[in-house]
Amino acid sequence: MLSGGPGGREAPPRILIVDDDPNLLVLLADQLRADGFDIQTARDGDEALRRLRTGWPDLLVIDMMMPRMDGLSLAREIKGRADLPIIVLSAIDAGDSKADLLEEVAEDYVTKPYHYPELRARINRVLRRLGDKVPRQSLVLGPDLTLDLHRREATVRGETVQLTPTESRLLYALAANLGQTVTTETLLARGWAETEDADPSYVWVTMRRLRQKVELDPNRPVHLQTVRGIGYRLVGLQGTSLSGTDPARRSDA
Repeated sequence: MLSGGPGGREAPPRILIVDDDPNLLVLLADQLRADGFDIQTARDGDEALRRLRTGWPDLLVIDMMMPRMDGLSLAREIKGRADLPIIVLSAIDAGDSKADLLEEVAEDYVTKPYHYPELRARINRVLRRLGDKVPRQSLVLGPDLTLDLHRREATVRGETVQLTPTESRLLYALAANLGQTVTTETLLARGWAETEDADPSYVWVTMRRLRQKVELDPNRPVHLQTVRGIGYRLVGLQGTSLSGTDPARRSDA
């Protein structure tokens, strides 16, 4: 099942808050619940990782300064397992060298002490920007292909195949619009948002590599289809009718 995007969700956005300060943790959790979010909490990195084993949130809010495992280490650990959006709460100034490291793991960070309306606005902004209806569970596309995008894995004919972060981001965007065409421009923005002068050929190369990983016959793809002159679409064996695209426009080249 796909969880919906902001404004059209089957369930409210699920947020995991990680902070070792119990007062701030309870306060922020109560404020976000009052605004309609589904909230989970953890008081340290170990508890957060245990929660992730039982279910995936749509977004994490992580305090930078925590004992044992600090926020940066936790964020790196999470990003190594799953491509989940993270907002970091930090008392570190934006010009600090540590803040530069956050670029590799965080979609945004908010300086403490913060005003709740600002944090809420940033959370909503990240959710809107991502806009993906990401499968919280495995996405079965056929008897020979299952995707677990949060773990950056595909199961092809019973064998586990690892996906790169960029491959996972492209599949996120395609899975969010299962059976529908996603433009090359959209995929380029999702896969290489931080790259200046990113070229559309990047998408073509990555899609070719993905087909080699997940298609039974990469030269005659069933699941990762090209829509000539527009972009790509992801379909299951029973999902091609969802695309609403004239089959005559399809090209697998």
